[in-house]
Amino acid sequence: MKKREKLVMIGNGMAGVRTVEHLLKLAPHAYDITIIGDEPHPNYNRIMLSSVLAGSTDMKEIVINDWDWYKENGIKLVVGEKAVRIDTKQRQITTQLGKHFDYDRVIIATGSQPFMLPIAGSNKEGVIAFRNIKDCETMLEASKQYKKAVVIGGGLLGLEAARGLIHLGMETSVVHIHDYLMERQLDEPASRMLQRVLEAQGMTFLLNKQSAFISGRKRVKALHFTDGSEVQADLIVMAVGIRPNVELAKASGIDVNRGIIVNDEMETNLPGIYAVGECAEHRGIAYGLVAPLYEQGMVLAKRLAGIDAPGYQGSVTSTKLKVSGVDVFSAGSFIEDASRKSLRIQDDLAGTYKKITIDSNGKLIGAVLFGDTSDGAELFSLIKRGEVVEGREKELLLGISLDQLNGGNPAARYEAMPDDEIVCGCNGVTKATIVDAIHSKGCNSVSSIKACTKASGSCGGCKPIVEGLLSVYAGDAAAEPVKEGICGCTTLSRDEIVAEIQRMKLLTIKETMNVLGWTEPEGCSKCRPALNYYIGMLYPEEYADEKESRITNERYHANIQKDGTFSVVPRVYGGVTTPSDLKKIAEVAEKFNVPMVKFTGGQRLDLLGVKKEDLPKMWEELDMPSGHAYGKTLRTVKTCVGSTFCRFGTQDSISMGIRMEKAFERLNAPSKVKLAVSGCPRNCAEATIKDLGIVAIDGGWEIHVGGNGGVKVRATDLLCVVKTEDEVMEWSSAFLQLYREQAIWNERTAQWIERVGLDYVKQALQKQEDRLALMSRINKTLSLTTDPWKEIIQDKELRKNFEQLADIQTAAQ
Repeated sequence: MKKREKLVMIGNGMAGVRTVEHLLKLAPHAYDITIIGDEPHPNYNRIMLSSVLAGSTDMKEIVINDWDWYKENGIKLVVGEKAVRIDTKQRQITTQLGKHFDYDRVIIATGSQPFMLPIAGSNKEGVIAFRNIKDCETMLEASKQYKKAVVIGGGLLGLEAARGLIHLGMETSVVHIHDYLMERQLDEPASRMLQRVLEAQGMTFLLNKQSAFISGRKRVKALHFTDGSEVQADLIVMAVGIRPNVELAKASGIDVNRGIIVNDEMETNLPGIYAVGECAEHRGIAYGLVAPLYEQGMVLAKRLAGIDAPGYQGSVTSTKLKVSGVDVFSAGSFIEDASRKSLRIQDDLAGTYKKITIDSNGKLIGAVLFGDTSDGAELFSLIKRGEVVEGREKELLLGISLDQLNGGNPAARYEAMPDDEIVCGCNGVTKATIVDAIHSKGCNSVSSIKACTKASGSCGGCKPIVEGLLSVYAGDAAAEPVKEGICGCTTLSRDEIVAEIQRMKLLTIKETMNVLGWTEPEGCSKCRPALNYYIGMLYPEEYADEKESRITNERYHANIQKDGTFSVVPRVYGGVTTPSDLKKIAEVAEKFNVPMVKFTGGQRLDLLGVKKEDLPKMWEELDMPSGHAYGKTLRTVKTCVGSTFCRFGTQDSISMGIRMEKAFERLNAPSKVKLAVSGCPRNCAEATIKDLGIVAIDGGWEIHVGGNGGVKVRATDLLCVVKTEDEVMEWSSAFLQLYREQAIWNERTAQWIERVGLDYVKQALQKQEDRLALMSRINKTLSLTTDPWKEIIQDKELRKNFEQLADIQTAAQ
């Protein structure tokens, strides 16, 4: 048997890993593969960071290949570690931690680095780029403390960063050196239309501004311009461009220019060393768009697999984007001059703009679309083919005869598309890949094509083309469009699933997925926790909770941090503690070398930086209930001192808060739940931005519901006014149980209230017999719960196997 060669890839980004994906398909057993990445994450979609920042996507959802993928494909993954040297004589790679990896072949896929303006003050705290998950996390943290943000750069990345910061509640200004935005992708009329839309969303623009220096002592305070003006800033995000990351190649004797110079086989000047992606320069061009980088990856994969195929010839690029919710498209050369003429149509009422550019030979050479980009694929195809369109310009502009141009057959436009045309720019999926999925893999719906190829799985902008290809190449076999379910594994909604679980009394996750026809027999990270909650909520006495189906933090009962350590929060009822408990926490923190002990916003102590292996022993030493600061459960009940000490207090908010916290601790819910009790209408405990807030008044209590103090602040609605503490418990129990029974998994009370309406909740709780029935059900559930860490401490086998419960992500880190 032929010995497998050692292939080491430096870089764990989109282009490099896509190359490995292709290689595994073409020659799955040809190489022992090692991937070295300097970020502590698996391969993720960098394009979707703006969606994470804007709150429309979770960080987990942008992962392209999770930790399991590397393991299943026998790939050794080294994360959080930077390669610093390629020894071409010894054929060995060294990391900054001194690890050595022998190689037969190397792929350099180090991507690019954000360009930081070399101005005074650019090294101050609060000045960052927007390039990776760490930058995203920094912006999220900054938004919690600061109000004013400035983004330098009016290109796509800058505008997406600005949109995310506005969503996070920051006042955001965009600084751009040119007189209009996105000048590389749009002409001036389209740019002005975009600017008006973004200004309506809350962005402020400072155009024709050149940055001079950044002021502030330790942290940034203002950005100053060469014209003498300035803008106040607590956070400055530089999004002024990228440059290929070539330092490693240059230090290793590999030829570089702007990027790492490669030939048509993606090989550098040193045999056996290749480069792909944003770090590579081919025929004088370093590409920054996904589609050409994926084309490079396909060529390199064939080369490494020993397949005789044409080399990389360069790419004609187009840009199809969604900027702050607005669709834009551009391709080719769209700026007119003496040798080019253009036609355009602008509809300010509909918010659409279309421009095509024709050269002196009558060929379509460029296009810009704004608002409606449905003709983009056809126009780009004509541009790539170099087709003469003289005499048909107006038809192309108006978009009414594209089918006629193809013989009057609507299907002809899709048939005429070249097989290698990129349909999904986010994931680099070609027409040929989609057609193959339809013919060879039986994909007969958009959702199955998405599951098989990832086409339309990111921004969704290519979905109309995927639907068109499906209708042409699947024909009568194409399935009817299906509605979206709770995840991609099912088309069933939350209410349909719960109804079927009740009707058939389904008592396990596996049984539920099997009976209800899950497309993925093992489910996914979205549906498994949801089903675990729904079945447990319906049948608390009969259902055996599946720990492996809980989210990571709930499995560990600690909050995983970005460095792989954990955060432990003991329960402190109502924010009231004792000297003995404080002493115990201090002693445990010293014993386990906890790097930081912090007061939380919920009036508790947070022990940060705990090693995974110390978690069971640490809880045993603490011998305190968990604060459940990690899962979808009751987090805390915040209190003020109330009438116990405060001269304004009208009721004993401390005892009321402690009573509620002891009653509802360990309560599982569709999402996290936060409570507060304020001793008077001055509301020092901030009860009116909690899921359930109690405010004391003379002679009674106000019960408020549906608040949220997070990214999207929502003030509570007043549910009712009661006189006694027992009535507070009755109404609170009923409200929480109604929410537990009817909310969608991961839906906060604020979202639930907005969806079902306050009147519905009031009507459901109007009758005392209904409230008492709900109260009885929640009390029954609570009577069956125990602190999860007692199970781990007392169960020797479970404790012995604790390491095996570790999340794959933590194990890799």
